[in-house]
Amino acid sequence: MGFRYVFVALGMIRMTLMSSSSLPMRNLIQDGDKRDASFIYQANKTEHNIPMALLRPPPTIAFHQKLHHRHRLPCSPSHLYTDRRKVLQSKTSIIITTTHDYRQELRIVNVASHPDSDGERSSILLSEVVEEQPREVCTGRRKWNALDITTAGVVAGMHLLCAFAPFTFSWGALWLAFGLFMVTGLLGISLSFHRHLSHKSFKIPKWLEYTFAYCGVHALQGTPTDWVRIHWYHHQYCDSERDPHTPTKGLWFSYMDWLFDTDRIAKMCGDPNIIKEMDKQPFYRFLRKTYILHPLALALLLYARGGFPFIVWGVAMRVVCLYHMSWLVNAVCHGLGHQTWATTDLSRNIWWIGILSFGEGWHNNHHAFQYSAKFGLEWWQIDLAWYMIRLLETIGVATDVKRPYQTDIQRKIVHSKT
Repeated sequence: MGFRYVFVALGMIRMTLMSSSSLPMRNLIQDGDKRDASFIYQANKTEHNIPMALLRPPPTIAFHQKLHHRHRLPCSPSHLYTDRRKVLQSKTSIIITTTHDYRQELRIVNVASHPDSDGERSSILLSEVVEEQPREVCTGRRKWNALDITTAGVVAGMHLLCAFAPFTFSWGALWLAFGLFMVTGLLGISLSFHRHLSHKSFKIPKWLEYTFAYCGVHALQGTPTDWVRIHWYHHQYCDSERDPHTPTKGLWFSYMDWLFDTDRIAKMCGDPNIIKEMDKQPFYRFLRKTYILHPLALALLLYARGGFPFIVWGVAMRVVCLYHMSWLVNAVCHGLGHQTWATTDLSRNIWWIGILSFGEGWHNNHHAFQYSAKFGLEWWQIDLAWYMIRLLETIGVATDVKRPYQTDIQRKIVHSKT
């Protein structure tokens, strides 16, 4: 008798799958993976020519609630849950289920909240990112706190000072700006904040770690602890609504608007356990308490040596260039460019950003092998930060330098690298 009920249930499941099979799945499933199409739980036609949508959460949520880092369905619009390893063109949030031997990632495809004038969903120009309703940050419709105003004032002030650059130009000021750009950007942000403190992709002595981290403070991108914490959330929830600078809220938001909503960042990235190891060290606690004093001290020193031109070039021009270098990586390298590796996000490689940003523009490489100190994986992919790390390794200063594992490379490659 029990077998009879089993066969009836299997028949009902089969009829459900057959009724869903008529939907245009070839647009969602990559060639060679159509055998896994049954992984999509439920599909229905929706308005605005959106081909498929999930009307209920994955069934595993009922049995493994603690294994899901996040699960919340907005009321609208429609969404699609599917296996990210099979659908490489999905757009936004990720739900992650982890067991002791298997990591399953489900991805949500979000649709824009409002259609454009032609009735189609809007997307970011030249990219695959489908834009949700943007956050109203700079429109004045939300309350700005003192830190928001201060941050916006610093950013605007630096850009205003750059207007004096043509009138204060000298070769000495230019070389000063370039030298400090390399020290604070290459050594401070790319090598120290990103590859060492955030991803621990190599080891160096403490005195050198603190020296490089102090260089990063002068880039005016936040304290080392804040930078690492925000970056951790970016990787953990990449391109989802919990990503601090998610591209799905618009290109402008991911480029710089997210900086001016510090309450949101504090609530989203406030877990102190992420930087517990750094918080135990007096050096990083000291930098957090006295952060703004160090760039001010450098500015006073430059003014004493070279006057206003050194302020314009050694501070404003340098900082603004570093700002836009980082913002290009955060925004443009998530949706535009070339994808070589199968990652669970929209990271892309862009060669000219790779050159300008000390190798950070090889962003799909980085997201595929986050533990690796080497971002430029091909001989022609210029990666200045990696060259510096390699030099430190050669002279015996850097140790335990991580590179992509061969098994990882074979598993994540999706097509020939061109």
